[in-house]
Amino acid sequence: MRVLLADTDPERAAAVERALWDAGATGFDRPGPGEALLPAVARLSPDVVIVDMERPDRDALDDLRHVARHAPRPIVLFIDADDRSFMEDAIAAGVSSYNVVGASLPDVKPVIAAAIAMFRRFAQMEAELRRAKAVLRERATIDRAKSMLIRTRKLSEPDAYRWLRSTAMKTGRRIADVAADLAPPEPAHEGGADAG
Repeated sequence: MRVLLADTDPERAAAVERALWDAGATGFDRPGPGEALLPAVARLSPDVVIVDMERPDRDALDDLRHVARHAPRPIVLFIDADDRSFMEDAIAAGVSSYNVVGASLPDVKPVIAAAIAMFRRFAQMEAELRRAKAVLRERATIDRAKSMLIRTRKLSEPDAYRWLRSTAMKTGRRIADVAADLAPPEPAHEGGADAG
């Protein structure tokens, strides 16, 4: 397991690094001087990102949000100060494991294992949601195409579906694709179900 460790305090970073070696990490990287987190993740391709900070930092949350959006990885956050609002914002930004550590570092092995499991579960749920939305969009497109066929060709609903299915078979395409040619999907509106 390769770890990207982002910590501005060298002493604290060394303590985290020692704990991670004991937990079975195979290698460490750190962002270069002045390098933002996202370019570091893109360049180094770690398995896990660990961010260790003394106090809540809203700018750091923006970095985490960019990583979660553009180069998703399990993100573990160690922080010295307890701040419920910041914790909620960090989780919304894509943090898989939020840990208030105080003076002594906890056993990092279960923390990282839990973060990886949470990240995978969340990624699976997002993929399932995307598939469900795609199915609903296809059904809506097929329904629009059937309505158009009923209106323009005076077909019954079953006949309209049979026409779509037959055309799809003849052309070697999916029914949803044939339907989209007849009745293109409506553009997603900002702030609608597909926004964000």
